[in-house]
Amino acid sequence: MTTEILLDLGALGDDFTRDPYPVYARLRARGPVHRVRIPEGSPAWLVVGYEAGRALLADQRLSKEWHRASPALGVAKVSAGTSMLSSDAPAHTRLRRLVAREFTPRRMERLVPRVQETTDALLDAMLDAPDRSADLVEALSFPLPMAVICELLGVPTLDRRAFREWSNTAVSSLDAEARGRATAAMTAYLDELLAEKRAAPGDDLMSALIHTSDDDGDRLSPDELVGMAWLLLVAGHETTVNLISNGVLSLLTHPAQLRALRADFGLIDNAVEETLRYEGPVETPTYRFTTEPVEVGGTVIPGGGELVLVAMADCDRDPVRYPDADRFDITRDARGHVAFGHGIHYCLGAPLARIEARVAIRSLLERCPELRLATDPADLSWRTGMLIRGPLELPVAW
Repeated sequence: MTTEILLDLGALGDDFTRDPYPVYARLRARGPVHRVRIPEGSPAWLVVGYEAGRALLADQRLSKEWHRASPALGVAKVSAGTSMLSSDAPAHTRLRRLVAREFTPRRMERLVPRVQETTDALLDAMLDAPDRSADLVEALSFPLPMAVICELLGVPTLDRRAFREWSNTAVSSLDAEARGRATAAMTAYLDELLAEKRAAPGDDLMSALIHTSDDDGDRLSPDELVGMAWLLLVAGHETTVNLISNGVLSLLTHPAQLRALRADFGLIDNAVEETLRYEGPVETPTYRFTTEPVEVGGTVIPGGGELVLVAMADCDRDPVRYPDADRFDITRDARGHVAFGHGIHYCLGAPLARIEARVAIRSLLERCPELRLATDPADLSWRTGMLIRGPLELPVAW
């Protein structure tokens, strides 16, 4: 075991941001655990490969609670309040139980007509462009998930431009001070939203979370409500924005797969799953910290709050689990991917993300039979940091 930094990922620059998979593959060939410095500047233990990564995602010796972080890491909590994302069992179990009572698959399925209606309206506006071109992120990938999560939570007055800027900065900026400012601004904004909901509750998820209780009368505290609002608003749109963009980009850069989908839209569910596996919107999950030494593949990661990052993007490109893993194939059986995590922190919003991606991608392709990428893929700029993966802009034409 070594505590020496073996690879500075930040020093790899734009090439790594654009295409991290070859770097992960080279590391995987040497073993599952590597001592790295992440682009944000902190030292970390990076875990690659499907079996090791999937196991650690469910290993409760790794804590999601920020007070467990070693002070030597120099990391600061990004999210506001207390949520499932920053808690361990049994606190996590309690929070998830309270939220899951309202965030049900049945409620998500009831949203399908509204998702379709919103998608159609956005495509109507996009297709009115006189030059028959658009930035798909701006025209569809961002506004659709944001509109859906705002409607679900009952916050139609949300300043979406400001919220997008805060959210992007909080989860992707390499500037710690900028992340802190964005977090503070969003926390103040959410406090105000929750106060409005308490004063005038409606038939929406946010109002339900304020008033929901379990059989013992347990409720979310004010701090937990802020944390839950943060989690649902940020996670509820950031991942889906990039799932839609990554799915369209993967199809446009793989013409045979695009033709196969156009020929049989019965493949749309599988196309979404293959996108999640091949180019998922979350490269590594939110931070985990060691509470005791953890051995992985013969390497002992020390206890005491060491930062551990599972390269989920690499887990799903591991040829041991997925033959010819670097090939995008919408007919592949992509089940078992870890794009939504694994274990107790598996994404609660996965059903909604799948619904939105399915509706958005199918509707776009049906209405734009000659859709094409309007730039060289190598010229696309990608989100910085190692949390969210997706292009900042996606120029398309038709």
